[in-house]
Amino acid sequence: MTEKIKFELEFLLQTSGRVLENMLFTPAGLSEWFADDVNIKDEVLTFLWDGSTENARILTKRPTDRIKWQWITDEEEGLDTFCELRFEVDPMTKVVILHVTDFAEEDDMDEATRLWEQQIGELKRVLGA
Repeated sequence: MTEKIKFELEFLLQTSGRVLENMLFTPAGLSEWFADDVNIKDEVLTFLWDGSTENARILTKRPTDRIKWQWITDEEEGLDTFCELRFEVDPMTKVVILHVTDFAEEDDMDEATRLWEQQIGELKRVLGA
């Protein structure tokens, strides 16, 4: 079993919380920026990328501020890992702060960080933010 290391990233978005909710918490929204297609059944998300499929079990879903899931492969390996997308709106500036928490193997940390930066870049493009 390979150990994974937790990492956290923070992104500022010029959008409203309500618009971001749709992009983070619905299969249609996630399909616009995170994966080629996303389906949900019985609290399991199915992500499709370039012909490959990954499944994740939803651990927490609060449409007002967060979604947290665990990849089924990590669950099967008994790893204590998760991926969480959480946001808050700064009361002064109204800027939305998106917090990403994920896990990666030490050798893959740079690649995982770049992947999230690319994905959030796509989210910003879709949002026009």
